[in-house]
Amino acid sequence: MNTNQKLRTFDLIREAVLPEYRDRVAEYLVLYEEALHDANASPDEVRCAANQLKGYLRGLNTTRVLGMADLEELERRISESWLQ
Repeated sequence: MNTNQKLRTFDLIREAVLPEYRDRVAEYLVLYEEALHDANASPDEVRCAANQLKGYLRGLNTTRVLGMADLEELERRISESWLQ
């Protein structure tokens, strides 16, 4: 995936979150986005951040802030982008 597709993954996450939770979730997503796009991060740090993001998304799914179909697509994109 190219950089534009990776950035689009975060846009898709924001869109998938129910509107009333978007502001709160956006605060956390910025942290993950910075970690995953840090040019100085080691592959292990990137992999760790990607796995943490997947866990965060699962939590959003569990609390019904994010739908299951969205979760599956987003996990696939994260795996393809950062867990290689």
